[in-house]
Amino acid sequence: MVTPPTMRAVRVEAATGHVVVQSVRRPRPAAGQVLVRVAAAGLGRPDVELVAGRGGLRPDASGWRTLGREVAGVVAAPGAGVDGWPLGRRVALRSSVRMPRGRFALGVDQEGGWADYVVAPVESLVLLPDVVPFEQAAVLDVVATAWSALARTGGLRPGEAVGIWGVGGLGTHAVQVARLLGAAPIVAIDPRPEARQRALGLGADAALDPEDASFDADLRGVNGGRLLDVALHAAGSGAPQVLASLATDGRAVLLGGSAAGALGDVVDPWADGKCLLGHAGPLPEDVPLLLRLITHRRLDLSSSVTDVLPLEEAPAALERLVADDGRTVRVVLRPGAAPALPGTG
Repeated sequence: MVTPPTMRAVRVEAATGHVVVQSVRRPRPAAGQVLVRVAAAGLGRPDVELVAGRGGLRPDASGWRTLGREVAGVVAAPGAGVDGWPLGRRVALRSSVRMPRGRFALGVDQEGGWADYVVAPVESLVLLPDVVPFEQAAVLDVVATAWSALARTGGLRPGEAVGIWGVGGLGTHAVQVARLLGAAPIVAIDPRPEARQRALGLGADAALDPEDASFDADLRGVNGGRLLDVALHAAGSGAPQVLASLATDGRAVLLGGSAAGALGDVVDPWADGKCLLGHAGPLPEDVPLLLRLITHRRLDLSSSVTDVLPLEEAPAALERLVADDGRTVRVVLRPGAAPALPGTG
């Protein structure tokens, strides 16, 4: 009797939030799918939210789910009907893809990439240039969210003043995106000193503590007495402050769970023509666009990876991130020891 091949995977029990590294059966790609050998996988605050039961995690029939939404690797085995993706081809995966039968969400309602191998629909694959390291490719999903939130949903234009609430993994990249889009000034807003200092190093014109009594005056002082044209809210609280900081006809983009219940006692968020916008996530073309910017040295993600850890340290890394003081942008997991399939190198 042939023993089915196995692999390591970081799994969470949805009912308890218990995270462990298990040996599981290695998946096989169905028609229209590709098996990817994982080279790097991102770990960030959204994963903490999933484990805590606040991110919409949908476990399998056993009550468990393999985590990992941000993945880069190489093609290990294409499924039936898949052309143009040969063995060994370097790829990044888009974490969420609209499919005929609904949305495919890696590490949320499908098995994720904190594992030696992951199966994904061919529609999620993006060709990864040789000049982009796997570790940086593993953070592309959060960069694409920042890009699409500011450039598409927020409609940020050159010369407009933008405020970014929450300078964690998403907000840090939003500072870089705002510079690419020509925003001026760029104001990073976070209560953590380390996060504010990092934002200044990446090109923010000012970094303010939202809890300071002088916040309103400081914000106007940075922008010549004016309020903001665009605000991006990527923090866990403070949405009323975001709206109060908008100029007439300003736009505020609230990301994900940050919008839920965050408005507090705001009676009319649309007063003075202010526009409150939700964000549906990146478009399919956003990751290839970002890869072009990286390839041509318009976007540098070399400081995006705070630490690179082996797969086995994922549970401990999640615990550390809960108490993070602002130093972490993204942790990247590298399976490293995964055996290659025959013919993949």
